[in-house]
Amino acid sequence: MSLVYFFDFSTLTVSTVTGCFVVVSFLLSSLAGAGYMLYVIERAKKCLDFSATLYIIHLFICIIYGGWPVSLTWWVVNLSGLAAMSLLGEWLCIRRELKEIPIPLTRLRSSV
Repeated sequence: MSLVYFFDFSTLTVSTVTGCFVVVSFLLSSLAGAGYMLYVIERAKKCLDFSATLYIIHLFICIIYGGWPVSLTWWVVNLSGLAAMSLLGEWLCIRRELKEIPIPLTRLRSSV
């Protein structure tokens, strides 16, 4: 393992087996990030902001590490990951927000 696979845009390619694994790992990490947002962010409104901030920070680190990403594959994979992370994170957070709040029956009986 090396930082090249995380921050060098030339490793994101579909022409090699290693490059395909890197692409799949980027997309799976966006799904894991959506699950992470369910417990950290907890609000559907903030999911797009958190995802975009995370990918912008990744872009800046990539620029520092290997220069401006000129590969079309890099842009497609990262924008797809951003969309998947924000949409799945919002969906998961909305499902949690719409759950019914349980009300204990002992409170209802004591107030009557």
